[in-house]
Amino acid sequence: MPHSLPSNSRRLLVVEPRVEGHHPGWLRFITEDLLSADYDPVLAVDLRPQSRVIIEEHLGDLLNRVELIPFLDNRGRPHKGTLAASIRSGLEASGAPRAFLCALDELASAAFRRAAIGLNPDPFLRGRIGGIYHRPRFTDAPWWSPNGMLKAVGFRKFMRACWIRPLLLLDEYLAQDFKALFPDRPIFFLPDPCPDDFCGDPGQARAALGVPSGKTVFLFFGVGARRKGLHLAVEAMLRLKKKDAFLLVAGRQNPPREVKRALDLLASQGRALILDRYVSSAEEKQCFQAADTVLLPYLNHFGTSGLLSRAMATGKPVIASDEQLLGKLVRDNDIGWRFPSGNVAALTDCLAKSVELDDETRQRFTANASAYANRYSRKRYREALLGSLASAGT
Repeated sequence: MPHSLPSNSRRLLVVEPRVEGHHPGWLRFITEDLLSADYDPVLAVDLRPQSRVIIEEHLGDLLNRVELIPFLDNRGRPHKGTLAASIRSGLEASGAPRAFLCALDELASAAFRRAAIGLNPDPFLRGRIGGIYHRPRFTDAPWWSPNGMLKAVGFRKFMRACWIRPLLLLDEYLAQDFKALFPDRPIFFLPDPCPDDFCGDPGQARAALGVPSGKTVFLFFGVGARRKGLHLAVEAMLRLKKKDAFLLVAGRQNPPREVKRALDLLASQGRALILDRYVSSAEEKQCFQAADTVLLPYLNHFGTSGLLSRAMATGKPVIASDEQLLGKLVRDNDIGWRFPSGNVAALTDCLAKSVELDDETRQRFTANASAYANRYSRKRYREALLGSLASAGT
């Protein structure tokens, strides 16, 4: 059984060592929600100068209500050598009885593999850790995958021994399956939230960013890792014979040479704007406000997407790879177009359909996006998060 925990403590160690992508935004959500319920959060984060700027920008007015402690050393590694040791150190330094991992994935993969062969983490952590498991990929691994089998065995051992309290999943279908397997464990569905402050005037957003008016704007937002599919979006734009189509690329990309050449060509033709840099939270909102359609051309993607939630928050349809949960959400909620993953010709067809979108279909997509944003709202996110912590005795 876990070590004895103070039942009346509201102090909670929140672990988030990453600052790219959705991570700082979610840290803001979680901190906001904890403070609303009178928790006393201590944030174990990356406090190296460049990362600290990003964290402080996102936390803003919450900074004076929380304590920040370093989780990484100057080389970007857990400051006590391992994640588990650094979590224990954070618990002891903060006096918090429990730790909440904004991305349980940071710990899960290696811990589950080791647990499968009988090597458990520090027993001090048993029952003291919980968090959000974004991408439990072992659930979709082929039966013959040794890695997938090890993780599945280790996960079952973790759950039976009550290591994780609570466990939150972004896939509601998978959450139901896990709850059926472990009915007495604190397992919850956490909706990937649609921000409630993303709406704004598209014309003003385009003017602020330098996007020309009178164009159908396709937004590719986020880091330029190959799995995000920027190369597919660029090739599809080159093939698209629609003069009004415009590509807005925002976020640090570092594209391969051939992709950079193609982006430069599109920009020289007045068909693209490339913001290849860190994009502030205010500019992020403007990007989604300026867009007509949001591109999600992912490769081998597992789980949902924060960009999908942002698109829904601004009432914009998406063009998404028909993969896993992402494809199912787009199909079941009728919020855009899907194409076979990696198929540039099919993606090009989707771009053309978006440019030619009639008013009736646009209105349907907008209404469906609004319904989606209601179902996956910040309010429901907060209720699920706080409910899970209360159920787990945190």
